[in-house]
Amino acid sequence: MNALARAVRAMKSDLEVHLLSVFSVGVAFVCLVTALLVVVNVQHVQNRWQQLGKLSVYLQNNVAQDRVAELERALRATEGVSAVRFVSKQAARRELVNEHNDETLAALPDEAFPASLEIDMADTTPLDVRERVADQLRPLPGVEGVETYAHWSSKMTSVFSGGITAALALTLLVLGAVISVVSSTVRMVLQKRHAEVEVLKLVGATDGYVRGPFIIEGAVQGTFGALFALCVVGALFAFLRGTFETYLTTLLGVRISFLPWTMSAGLLLVGATLGAGAAYVSLRKHLVVS
Repeated sequence: MNALARAVRAMKSDLEVHLLSVFSVGVAFVCLVTALLVVVNVQHVQNRWQQLGKLSVYLQNNVAQDRVAELERALRATEGVSAVRFVSKQAARRELVNEHNDETLAALPDEAFPASLEIDMADTTPLDVRERVADQLRPLPGVEGVETYAHWSSKMTSVFSGGITAALALTLLVLGAVISVVSSTVRMVLQKRHAEVEVLKLVGATDGYVRGPFIIEGAVQGTFGALFALCVVGALFAFLRGTFETYLTTLLGVRISFLPWTMSAGLLLVGATLGAGAAYVSLRKHLVVS
Protein backbone atom coordinates (compact mmCIF):
# COMPACT_ATOMS: atom_id res chain seq x y z
CA MET A 1 0.00 0.00 0.00
CA ASN A 2 1.51 3.36 -1.01
CA ALA A 3 2.05 6.26 1.37
CA LEU A 4 -0.87 8.31 0.03
CA ALA A 5 -3.39 5.51 0.48
CA ARG A 6 -2.11 4.80 3.98
CA ALA A 7 -2.29 8.52 4.82
CA VAL A 8 -5.90 8.74 3.62
CA ARG A 9 -6.87 5.71 5.67
CA ALA A 10 -5.10 7.11 8.74
CA MET A 11 -6.73 10.54 8.39
CA LYS A 12 -10.16 8.96 8.20
CA SER A 13 -9.52 7.05 11.40
CA ASP A 14 -8.29 10.20 13.20
CA LEU A 15 -10.58 12.69 11.46
CA GLU A 16 -11.42 14.78 14.53
CA VAL A 17 -7.78 15.28 15.43
CA HIS A 18 -6.92 16.37 11.90
CA LEU A 19 -9.91 18.72 11.63
CA LEU A 20 -8.88 20.39 14.87
CA SER A 21 -5.35 20.77 13.54
CA VAL A 22 -6.62 22.26 10.27
CA PHE A 23 -8.76 24.74 12.20
CA SER A 24 -5.83 25.79 14.39
CA VAL A 25 -3.52 26.22 11.39
CA GLY A 26 -6.31 28.10 9.60
CA VAL A 27 -6.69 30.58 12.46
CA ALA A 28 -2.98 31.36 12.22
CA PHE A 29 -3.20 31.80 8.44
CA VAL A 30 -6.23 34.11 8.77
CA CYS A 31 -3.97 36.72 10.36
CA LEU A 32 -1.42 36.41 7.57
CA VAL A 33 -4.02 36.48 4.77
CA THR A 34 -5.65 39.57 6.29
CA ALA A 35 -2.30 41.37 6.52
CA LEU A 36 -1.45 40.48 2.91
CA LEU A 37 -4.88 41.66 1.79
CA VAL A 38 -4.30 45.03 3.43
CA VAL A 39 -0.82 45.30 1.90
CA VAL A 40 -2.10 44.47 -1.61
CA ASN A 41 -4.83 47.11 -1.49
CA VAL A 42 -2.58 49.74 0.08
CA GLN A 43 -0.19 49.15 -2.83
CA HIS A 44 -3.08 49.69 -5.26
CA VAL A 45 -3.94 52.98 -3.53
CA GLN A 46 -0.27 54.00 -3.57
CA ASN A 47 -0.01 53.31 -7.31
CA ARG A 48 -3.23 55.26 -7.89
CA TRP A 49 -1.95 58.32 -6.03
CA GLN A 50 1.34 58.17 -7.91
CA GLN A 51 -0.56 58.12 -11.21
CA LEU A 52 -3.16 60.68 -10.19
CA GLY A 53 -1.41 63.51 -12.02
CA LYS A 54 -3.21 66.40 -10.33
CA LEU A 55 -1.82 69.82 -9.43
CA SER A 56 -3.54 72.70 -7.66
CA VAL A 57 -2.14 76.17 -8.30
CA TYR A 58 -3.42 78.53 -5.60
CA LEU A 59 -3.64 82.14 -6.73
CA GLN A 60 -2.87 85.26 -4.74
CA ASN A 61 -5.70 87.53 -3.58
CA ASN A 62 -6.85 90.12 -6.11
CA VAL A 63 -4.82 88.56 -8.92
CA ALA A 64 -5.76 90.17 -12.25
CA GLN A 65 -8.01 88.18 -14.56
CA ASP A 66 -5.70 88.74 -17.51
CA ARG A 67 -2.88 87.24 -15.44
CA VAL A 68 -5.07 84.19 -14.71
CA ALA A 69 -5.88 83.87 -18.40
CA GLU A 70 -2.19 84.10 -19.24
CA LEU A 71 -1.37 81.32 -16.79
CA GLU A 72 -4.13 79.15 -18.23
CA ARG A 73 -2.83 79.57 -21.77
CA ALA A 74 0.72 78.77 -20.70
CA LEU A 75 -0.37 75.69 -18.81
CA ARG A 76 -2.51 74.35 -21.65
CA ALA A 77 0.55 74.58 -23.87
CA THR A 78 2.74 72.74 -21.35
CA GLU A 79 3.74 69.19 -22.25
CA GLY A 80 1.89 66.58 -20.18
CA VAL A 81 -1.01 68.87 -19.17
CA SER A 82 -4.33 67.42 -20.29
CA ALA A 83 -6.77 69.94 -18.77
CA VAL A 84 -6.83 73.20 -16.80
CA ARG A 85 -9.84 74.45 -14.83
CA PHE A 86 -10.18 77.79 -13.06
CA VAL A 87 -11.93 77.61 -9.66
CA SER A 88 -13.04 80.95 -8.23
CA LYS A 89 -13.22 81.75 -4.52
CA GLN A 90 -16.99 81.32 -4.61
CA ALA A 91 -16.76 77.97 -6.39
CA ALA A 92 -14.03 76.74 -4.01
CA ARG A 93 -16.16 77.68 -1.01
CA ARG A 94 -19.24 76.02 -2.49
CA GLU A 95 -17.42 72.78 -3.36
CA LEU A 96 -15.78 72.49 0.06
CA VAL A 97 -18.99 73.25 1.98
CA ASN A 98 -20.97 70.77 -0.10
CA GLU A 99 -18.30 68.10 0.34
CA HIS A 100 -17.96 68.38 4.13
CA ASN A 101 -21.37 69.84 5.09
CA ASP A 102 -19.69 71.70 7.95
CA GLU A 103 -21.40 74.72 9.57
CA THR A 104 -18.04 76.30 10.46
CA LEU A 105 -16.92 76.21 6.84
CA ALA A 106 -20.31 77.51 5.70
CA ALA A 107 -19.94 80.55 7.97
CA LEU A 108 -16.64 81.60 6.41
CA PRO A 109 -16.65 84.35 3.75
CA ASP A 110 -15.57 83.77 0.17
CA GLU A 111 -12.26 85.52 0.88
CA ALA A 112 -11.21 82.63 3.14
CA PHE A 113 -11.08 80.29 0.14
CA PRO A 114 -8.31 80.91 -2.40
CA ALA A 115 -9.00 80.83 -6.11
CA SER A 116 -7.03 78.17 -7.95
CA LEU A 117 -6.16 76.56 -11.25
CA GLU A 118 -6.80 72.81 -11.16
CA ILE A 119 -4.41 71.01 -13.51
CA ASP A 120 -4.88 67.45 -14.74
CA MET A 121 -1.70 65.78 -15.94
CA ALA A 122 -1.71 62.84 -18.33
CA ASP A 123 -1.40 59.47 -16.57
CA THR A 124 1.74 58.71 -18.56
CA THR A 125 3.48 61.86 -17.30
CA PRO A 126 6.42 60.85 -15.05
CA LEU A 127 6.41 62.06 -11.47
CA ASP A 128 9.62 64.07 -11.95
CA VAL A 129 7.99 65.98 -14.82
CA ARG A 130 5.06 66.92 -12.60
CA GLU A 131 7.42 68.12 -9.91
CA ARG A 132 9.36 70.15 -12.46
CA VAL A 133 6.14 71.83 -13.66
CA ALA A 134 5.26 72.65 -10.02
CA ASP A 135 8.73 74.13 -9.41
CA GLN A 136 8.37 76.33 -12.49
CA LEU A 137 4.96 77.58 -11.35
CA ARG A 138 5.82 78.51 -7.76
CA PRO A 139 7.92 81.67 -8.45
CA LEU A 140 5.52 83.09 -11.07
CA PRO A 141 3.68 86.35 -10.30
CA GLY A 142 0.16 85.81 -9.03
CA VAL A 143 0.89 82.28 -7.71
CA GLU A 144 0.53 81.81 -3.97
CA GLY A 145 1.50 78.15 -3.89
CA VAL A 146 1.33 74.81 -5.71
CA GLU A 147 0.01 71.54 -4.29
CA THR A 148 1.36 68.39 -5.97
CA TYR A 149 -0.26 65.92 -3.53
CA ALA A 150 3.13 64.19 -3.33
CA HIS A 151 2.77 64.02 0.46
CA TRP A 152 -0.20 61.69 0.02
CA SER A 153 1.98 59.38 -2.03
CA SER A 154 4.64 59.57 0.70
CA LYS A 155 2.07 58.67 3.34
CA MET A 156 0.91 55.72 1.26
CA THR A 157 4.54 54.62 0.91
CA SER A 158 4.95 54.76 4.69
CA VAL A 159 1.75 52.79 5.21
CA PHE A 160 2.85 50.26 2.59
CA SER A 161 6.25 49.84 4.27
CA GLY A 162 4.56 49.38 7.63
CA GLY A 163 2.23 46.80 6.13
CA ILE A 164 5.16 44.87 4.69
CA THR A 165 6.85 44.86 8.10
CA ALA A 166 3.66 43.67 9.80
CA ALA A 167 3.18 40.95 7.19
CA LEU A 168 6.74 39.71 7.72
CA ALA A 169 6.21 39.64 11.49
CA LEU A 170 2.95 37.74 11.06
CA THR A 171 4.68 35.33 8.69
CA LEU A 172 7.13 34.42 11.44
CA LEU A 173 4.27 33.98 13.92
CA VAL A 174 2.36 31.80 11.45
CA LEU A 175 5.51 29.78 10.81
CA GLY A 176 5.87 29.10 14.53
CA ALA A 177 2.16 28.37 14.99
CA VAL A 178 1.96 25.93 12.08
CA ILE A 179 5.10 24.07 13.16
CA SER A 180 3.80 23.84 16.72
CA VAL A 181 0.30 22.69 15.78
CA VAL A 182 1.35 20.13 13.16
CA SER A 183 4.16 18.79 15.35
CA SER A 184 1.79 18.34 18.27
CA THR A 185 -0.76 16.61 16.05
CA VAL A 186 1.84 14.29 14.57
CA ARG A 187 3.12 13.32 18.02
CA MET A 188 -0.43 12.68 19.21
CA VAL A 189 -1.25 10.53 16.18
CA LEU A 190 2.08 8.71 16.43
CA GLN A 191 1.28 7.73 20.01
CA LYS A 192 -2.12 6.39 18.93
CA ARG A 193 -0.47 4.34 16.16
CA HIS A 194 2.44 3.22 18.28
CA ALA A 195 1.54 -0.46 18.00
CA GLU A 196 1.14 -0.22 14.21
CA VAL A 197 4.51 1.51 13.85
CA GLU A 198 6.19 -1.12 16.06
CA VAL A 199 4.79 -3.92 13.89
CA LEU A 200 5.98 -2.20 10.72
CA LYS A 201 9.46 -1.79 12.20
CA LEU A 202 9.54 -5.44 13.27
CA VAL A 203 8.73 -6.68 9.77
CA GLY A 204 11.54 -4.56 8.32
CA ALA A 205 9.82 -1.35 7.26
CA THR A 206 12.23 1.51 6.76
CA ASP A 207 11.88 4.84 8.53
CA GLY A 208 11.02 6.38 5.17
CA TYR A 209 8.13 3.95 4.71
CA VAL A 210 6.83 4.66 8.21
CA ARG A 211 7.38 8.39 7.94
CA GLY A 212 5.69 8.85 4.54
CA PRO A 213 2.01 8.92 5.61
CA PHE A 214 2.74 11.28 8.52
CA ILE A 215 4.50 13.78 6.22
CA ILE A 216 1.57 13.65 3.79
CA GLU A 217 -0.85 14.24 6.67
CA GLY A 218 1.20 17.25 7.79
CA ALA A 219 1.16 18.66 4.25
CA VAL A 220 -2.61 18.15 4.06
CA GLN A 221 -3.12 19.92 7.40
CA GLY A 222 -1.04 22.90 6.27
CA THR A 223 -2.71 23.10 2.87
CA PHE A 224 -6.26 22.87 4.16
CA GLY A 225 -5.45 25.28 6.99
CA ALA A 226 -4.32 27.87 4.42
CA LEU A 227 -7.36 27.10 2.25
CA PHE A 228 -9.66 27.52 5.25
CA ALA A 229 -8.11 30.94 5.95
CA LEU A 230 -8.48 32.03 2.32
CA CYS A 231 -12.15 30.98 2.32
CA VAL A 232 -12.94 32.75 5.60
CA VAL A 233 -11.16 35.98 4.69
CA GLY A 234 -12.56 35.77 1.16
CA ALA A 235 -16.13 35.49 2.45
CA LEU A 236 -15.66 38.45 4.82
CA PHE A 237 -14.02 40.44 2.01
CA ALA A 238 -16.93 39.73 -0.35
CA PHE A 239 -19.43 40.83 2.30
CA LEU A 240 -17.57 44.05 3.12
CA ARG A 241 -17.01 44.94 -0.52
CA GLY A 242 -20.62 44.26 -1.40
CA THR A 243 -21.78 46.47 1.49
CA PHE A 244 -19.27 49.32 1.41
CA GLU A 245 -17.77 49.17 -2.10
CA THR A 246 -19.19 52.53 -3.19
CA TYR A 247 -17.89 54.31 -0.10
CA LEU A 248 -14.48 52.64 -0.21
CA THR A 249 -14.02 53.33 -3.92
CA THR A 250 -14.93 56.98 -3.39
CA LEU A 251 -12.61 57.29 -0.40
CA LEU A 252 -9.60 55.42 -1.78
CA GLY A 253 -10.00 56.19 -5.46
CA VAL A 254 -9.58 52.50 -6.41
CA ARG A 255 -11.74 49.39 -6.29
CA ILE A 256 -10.52 47.10 -3.54
CA SER A 257 -9.56 43.62 -4.67
CA PHE A 258 -8.77 40.23 -3.17
CA LEU A 259 -5.39 38.53 -3.27
CA PRO A 260 -4.20 37.60 -6.78
CA TRP A 261 -4.45 33.92 -7.59
CA THR A 262 -0.67 33.58 -7.65
CA MET A 263 -0.42 34.80 -4.06
CA SER A 264 -3.29 32.55 -2.98
CA ALA A 265 -1.61 29.55 -4.64
CA GLY A 266 1.65 30.55 -2.94
CA LEU A 267 -0.06 30.51 0.46
CA LEU A 268 -1.34 26.99 -0.19
CA LEU A 269 2.16 25.91 -1.17
CA VAL A 270 3.59 27.55 1.95
CA GLY A 271 1.01 25.75 4.08
CA ALA A 272 1.85 22.39 2.51
CA THR A 273 5.59 22.94 2.88
CA LEU A 274 5.34 24.05 6.49
CA GLY A 275 3.07 21.15 7.38
CA ALA A 276 5.27 18.55 5.73
CA GLY A 277 8.43 20.08 7.20
CA ALA A 278 6.96 20.22 10.71
CA ALA A 279 5.87 16.58 10.48
CA TYR A 280 9.29 15.49 9.24
CA VAL A 281 11.15 17.33 12.01
CA SER A 282 8.79 15.99 14.66
CA LEU A 283 9.20 12.40 13.45
CA ARG A 284 13.00 12.62 13.49
CA LYS A 285 12.78 12.92 17.27
CA HIS A 286 10.66 9.78 17.61
CA LEU A 287 11.89 7.47 14.86
CA VAL A 288 15.37 6.11 14.43
CA VAL A 289 16.65 7.15 11.05
CA SER A 290 17.92 4.21 9.09
